[in-house]
Parts: sequence; structure tokens; C-alpha cells
Amino acid sequence: MTPLFVRRIAQLLSGLVLYGLGISMMIRGAVGVSPWDVLGQGVARQTGLDFGLVTVLVGAAVLLLWIPIRQKPGIGTLLNVLLVGPSATIGLGFIEAPPELWERILMFAGGLLVVALATGLYIGARFGPGPRDGLMTGIHRRWGWPIWIVRTAIEVTVLAIGWFLGGNVGLGTLAFALFIGPLVGKTVPWLRVPEAPKVTLP
Repeated sequence: MTPLFVRRIAQLLSGLVLYGLGISMMIRGAVGVSPWDVLGQGVARQTGLDFGLVTVLVGAAVLLLWIPIRQKPGIGTLLNVLLVGPSATIGLGFIEAPPELWERILMFAGGLLVVALATGLYIGARFGPGPRDGLMTGIHRRWGWPIWIVRTAIEVTVLAIGWFLGGNVGLGTLAFALFIGPLVGKTVPWLRVPEAPKVTLP
């Protein structure tokens, strides 16, 4: 096992755990969450299931949608489904909601930064995209629709369903939509594990 491979595994696992913790911070901030977490909150509210379990189930359901678009998952994709939800449950177990609004805003902002860092870690490990990102890129590759149209359509649909089910939509939801892209645009290149150098024979 090479040092580069060890680094990739470490980045993948730490990124997925941190992603779940970042989600729990944003939830405890109670000023709105990402569209997918709005959906998770709504489903959890309607079914009584744990939010982390719902996150796992939603991820697995999205993964099934990869079949008709012929998208192939990597080990990072599967671990994303299995680890983010339980990590969010753990975070919700020990992170308490601050009493003051300014404190909750700071907690949400901290969670957003953690999610951006975590995204850079797990995507930079090069073990495959998460189920939600893979759905977007797979639809784009399969039918050639512009990536921004696919992303917007998915996010708006998920947000609408989650809001209808009772998920928490707020200014944090808008902040997530505005800032996650630029933040991830910085963290992914910064944390991308380089390819192993090719050995050329003399």
C-alpha cells in the first residue's frame, strides 16, 4: 500500500465524517439547510425516522437512479451513502443549538465551511462522486443538458418536496446555494490528491 493510496483513503474517510458533522452544525444553526437536507428533514418529520438513517436511505435511492443513466459508482460513492448519515446523527447527538440568533448564524456558517472542506477532501481523494453529485454529472453526460440546468432542476425539485414535507427552509438555504459552489471551487483543487507518476522504461 503506497503512501499516496493511504493519503487517498484517509482523505476519503475523514471527508465523509466531516461532511456529516458539518450537516449537523447547519441543522443546529436552525436558519435553513441545504436542499437535500431540507428533504431529509421533511422525510424524517413525516416518518419519525432518524435524520441520519433518512440520509442513508435517500442516498441509496438516488444511487438507484444511476442505473438508467449508466453511471458507475466508486468506493467513495458507496461509502458516502453509508457514512455521511451516521456521522450527522453523531453530530446531532453532541452539538446543541445555541440560544442566540447570532450564535446560530455563526454555527451555520461554520457548518458550511466544514462541508466545503469535507467536499474537497472526499472528492479530492478521487474515489468517485457522491450519489447526488453523480446523478447530476450522469444526467449531463447521458443527455447533454447543460450542467447548471441539471443542477438547478434537481436542487429546486428536492427543495420543493422537502419544504412540502416540513423541512427547514430559511436564509441558510439561500446562503448554502450561493456560497457552496465558490467554496468547493477552492477546496477541491487544493485538496486533490495528485496522480501517481507514470514509470517510463528507458
